[in-house]
Amino acid sequence: MNTLRFITAGNVDDGKSTLIGRLLYDSDSIHTDQLGVLQKQTKQEGVDIDLSLITDGLRAEREQGITIDVAYKYFSTKKRKFIIADAPGHEQYTRNMVTGASNSDLIILLVDARKGITEQTKRHASIGSLMGIKKAIIAINKIDLLNYSEPTFNQIKADFETIKKELKYDAVTYIPVSALVGDNIVRKSENTPWYQGKALLETLESVELNTTEDLASRFQVQWVIRPKDEKYHDYRGYAGLVLSGAYKVGDIVTILPARIETKIVKVEKNGEEINWALAGDNVVLHFEKEIDISRGDTVVLSNELPTESAEITSWISWLDTQPFQLGKTYLLQHRFKNVRVKVQAINQKWNVNDWEFTKDTTIGLNDIAQISLKTNQPLFYDPFDKNPKSGNAILIDETSYNTVGALMFL
Repeated sequence: MNTLRFITAGNVDDGKSTLIGRLLYDSDSIHTDQLGVLQKQTKQEGVDIDLSLITDGLRAEREQGITIDVAYKYFSTKKRKFIIADAPGHEQYTRNMVTGASNSDLIILLVDARKGITEQTKRHASIGSLMGIKKAIIAINKIDLLNYSEPTFNQIKADFETIKKELKYDAVTYIPVSALVGDNIVRKSENTPWYQGKALLETLESVELNTTEDLASRFQVQWVIRPKDEKYHDYRGYAGLVLSGAYKVGDIVTILPARIETKIVKVEKNGEEINWALAGDNVVLHFEKEIDISRGDTVVLSNELPTESAEITSWISWLDTQPFQLGKTYLLQHRFKNVRVKVQAINQKWNVNDWEFTKDTTIGLNDIAQISLKTNQPLFYDPFDKNPKSGNAILIDETSYNTVGALMFL
C-alpha cells in the first residue's frame, strides 16, 4: 500500500481545515475519544462537531482565526495511506507553504465558489508548481452557498485553465465540494448531478504516483560504521537513506567526490542481508574496495552520474526576518554534505502576485528569487525538476546558525 502525500492550500476562511476535518470524519479516521474532546470544544450553535478543530491544534491560533503552522495529519483507507499537510493561508506564512509543498505529491487548492480565483490562489498554485508538484486538485468549495451552480463551477474551471498555462502541472482535476455539508468529499453528492467526476477521496485513492524508485539512484553516506571489536574486526559499512532509485548487490558504483569506482558486495537492512535496496530504505552498503569514504560522500551508479559544479544557479525561498545579503558567505547543507557558499548574484525576483520577474535585488521574508552561488568545493547534485530528492538544500547563516533559505537547484 503506497502513501500519497498531499498539501491543502487556499485563502484564509476558504475552509481548508474544515475540508480535512470532513475528509477524516466521513472516512471514519477519527478516534472515538478524540470525537468526545472535539464535541466539548465545539462552540458553534447547532453544530455537533466543528470539523476545523481536527487540524487546528493550537488554541491561540484558532482564536486569531488563522492557521500559523503546517499541521500534519495521517489516515488510511483500504486502498492507500495518506499524509496531509494543511498550509497557512496568509501571505506572510508563505515559508510554511514551501515547507509543506516540498515533500508533497499533490496539491489541493481550495477556491471559495463565491470569490473565484484570487491572488492567493495564484500564489499557492505557483509555489506548488515551483516545488515540483505535478498533480493538482481544484476543490471549488462552498458550492452549496450558490445553490450548487454549474455555471459558477465552469467559470472557475475556465479561469484556472487560463493560468495553468504558466505552470508545470501534468494533471489538474476540478471538483465541486462543500466541506461543511460533505458534498463530494467522501461520496458523490446528489446535489451536483451535472458533475460527472469522482468524489475527492476516490480521486485521491486513484491518483497515480511518480515514485522515487524511477529516478536516478542517489545515496549519501550518513554514518561510517567501523566497530573494530573482536566480533566485527574487519566490518566496514556505510549507512544512509536511499534517496531515490535502487541499489543491488553487484552494482558498479562511483564514490563521489573521490570518483573511485567499485562494486557493491553486500546490502544490509535492519541487520539482515538483502539483495535490493529501494528509495526510502535505510540501509548499510558494503563495497569491494577499501575506500576512504566520509559522511556526506555520495554513492551513485556509474552510468547515472549527477551534475558536478562549484557554480550553482538556484531558486531560493527566503525564510528569515533578516534580509538576504548579496556577497555574504553562508553555509549550504545538502543532506549530510556542508559547503560554504558566497552569493554571486541575484538574477531575478519572482513577484508571484503580479506574475512577473523583476530585477529587484532586495530579498526579504517569504520572497522567492533566482540566485547564483559559488561553493568552496564542487557539489554533486541533480536539478530539482529532474530529481527533487538530490536537487534541494538549505542555506544556514554562519553567525546565528538559523536556517534562512530553501534552495531548489536549476
